[in-house]
Amino acid sequence: MDQIWLKEFPGAVTVCDERGKIIYMNDKSINTFRNEGGEALIGSNLMDCHPKEARKKIAAMLIERNKNVYTIEKNGIKKIIYQVPWFENGEFAGLVELSLEIPFEMQHFIRQ
Repeated sequence: MDQIWLKEFPGAVTVCDERGKIIYMNDKSINTFRNEGGEALIGSNLMDCHPKEARKKIAAMLIERNKNVYTIEKNGIKKIIYQVPWFENGEFAGLVELSLEIPFEMQHFIRQ
């Protein structure tokens, strides 16, 4: 991951390979998961970092190569979690998770 702009991007970016091994975390991701190990999580497996139900979803995503999108609220902050497969030269390479803080009240536009 040599995209320099990702390092200080204001949303958490976490990337795993096709087996679920974490291969990249930007600064926001490292800070978000500092209590769980922060940068030391790079090289560990996503399955080791999640409870049973989440592990089942991750395993399915790695096999089915589908996306998982939802919102959460934690410590008074609302976020959208966007988990999607990523590809290299057309081959499945793993999953990317974007975690972006969003306002509780948000405008929604329908465009033609």
